[in-house]
Amino acid sequence: MKTVTDSPDVHIKERLSLIELGFRQKENEIATLNASEISESEQLLASLSPSSLRLPDDPQEGARKRREINTAAFRASVDELNARFRQAGYPLNYHNGFIQISTDDLVQKEVETPFWMLVSDPVWKNVDLDMKEALDRRDSDGRDPEFYAARALESTIKIISDQKGWTHGGEKGAHSYIENLASKKNGFILSWESTLLKEFFTHVRNPIGHGAGNLQMQTLSRQQTEWAIEFSMSWIKNLIRRL
Repeated sequence: MKTVTDSPDVHIKERLSLIELGFRQKENEIATLNASEISESEQLLASLSPSSLRLPDDPQEGARKRREINTAAFRASVDELNARFRQAGYPLNYHNGFIQISTDDLVQKEVETPFWMLVSDPVWKNVDLDMKEALDRRDSDGRDPEFYAARALESTIKIISDQKGWTHGGEKGAHSYIENLASKKNGFILSWESTLLKEFFTHVRNPIGHGAGNLQMQTLSRQQTEWAIEFSMSWIKNLIRRL
């Protein structure tokens, strides 16, 4: 048996890193498989599966059902891992390949968990990456995590505008894309929602995204940063669910 020579902190972090890598590898394998065409070997495996799995008789449908079962089993494993973190009193949560800090159980349940499930679709890969960057910077007291959270929200708005065919090419920033969603013709969001989103970009994102000049550079408190991240997550989740 290997002797623990490092500090308990390093020892635990190494084990958590190993768990993170294992889950990430399995998640990537499942995502790659689900994105590919169903192979003949998968159809053969489905046809040879025990009747207890209740797979469809059609090999193609059987293979697709088998993928769904494997995906659901992995998600159940993720849920169990996160439940064990909570039971142990560790403020940690695994999502989309990373273990990151989570400090609020209610926000975790109602906002973060559904958020990460929604942005796991490849369409939202930039949203996923920017939000992970926001959390990493928040957890390490890095610079401007709220900027990356806002960028994830802006990407979401742009993607929806593009998908709906509302992007006209003359947009000059987040406000223009918000107007695409809020126009009377499109009606994807209401006027008051448009105002709320624009105010967020005006007062939270823009002062960081542009040079401060001779003015004092804006900095948010820890609580304000967490609010900005939760605001962005909540809006992203809500907007995607409207599609």
